[in-house]
Amino acid sequence: MTHLPDVRYLCGFTGSNAALVLVGAGAVLFTDGRYTGQARLEAAGTRIVIAKKPAVIAACEWIETVGVGRCGFDAAHTTVSGLETMRKAVSAKARRGIFGAVGSLIAGMREVKDVEEIARMRAAAHVGCELFEGMLTYLETGLTESEVAATLEYAARLAGAEGMSFDTIVASGERSALPHGRATLARLPKRGFVTLDFGVILDGYCSDMTRTVHMGNALPDERGVYDFVLEAQEAAVAAVAPGVTAGDVDEAARSVLRRGKLDKYFSHSTGHGVGLEIHEGPRLAAKQKQVLEQGMVITIEPGVYMPGRFGVRIEDMVLVTATGGEVLTPSVKAWIEL
Repeated sequence: MTHLPDVRYLCGFTGSNAALVLVGAGAVLFTDGRYTGQARLEAAGTRIVIAKKPAVIAACEWIETVGVGRCGFDAAHTTVSGLETMRKAVSAKARRGIFGAVGSLIAGMREVKDVEEIARMRAAAHVGCELFEGMLTYLETGLTESEVAATLEYAARLAGAEGMSFDTIVASGERSALPHGRATLARLPKRGFVTLDFGVILDGYCSDMTRTVHMGNALPDERGVYDFVLEAQEAAVAAVAPGVTAGDVDEAARSVLRRGKLDKYFSHSTGHGVGLEIHEGPRLAAKQKQVLEQGMVITIEPGVYMPGRFGVRIEDMVLVTATGGEVLTPSVKAWIEL
């Protein structure tokens, strides 16, 4: 196993070079000399091997040495060249049948968070809310999107964030119609929407939230679209519960936009899981049959994007509880005009 978030999930190791072998009832972590102390500190209870060659090669050689006849690898995260490296690390006799692709077993385990993970995600989400509230005090016409993003990210670091969950999105004016409009040197308009989509990493876990505000006085159709997106977002949040399918939650949002004849401007899924990575399972999209379970943390983020005009997206992180959904990012979603 070489996908670092999975390695961290299973043994606690956070270094940038690792191969984890699960064999029998134990685990063996292969890394390099840079991480000798860190591995012993973080991966307590795991056998640690400090390799003098690439960790994955050392791990494969060890597998053959101890007589493992069959080794599964995660096909979702192992490249063709990576598999070739693994095969070359063992003898010609062993490589004929030793490696076999397996499904993303760990990814499925990671979808349901335990108490400690939920506490970390609450803390990350809380930092995100505080950052948004702070942004409302300095957003003004003429600032560049990059200045807004830089101010936000500096504040995130001061608040204890290890980094951002993804490249901060600040999309203003016509650029708000770009679902992933990362910050540029474009200036915030005197009148128009500004979409702010960001998240922080705290104790390894990501947060994710989006708010859209309006600079200056809005036109009636702008306010109308915002109201429909907010209604769609809240309808999807209300639909969250254990036993409900991901597709049902998506439909709760999409049906509202369909009623407003805005569904053709909604160009992505309603949400996704969040955790050690910003995008995890489950995927909340049309006709998805996966059933939500207590302990999952998902996003709810419908949007409307009208090319050449404007866009609106509103997003919360939601924890699936025993009886419904708990919003972890309760910052104001009501209409804001600056």
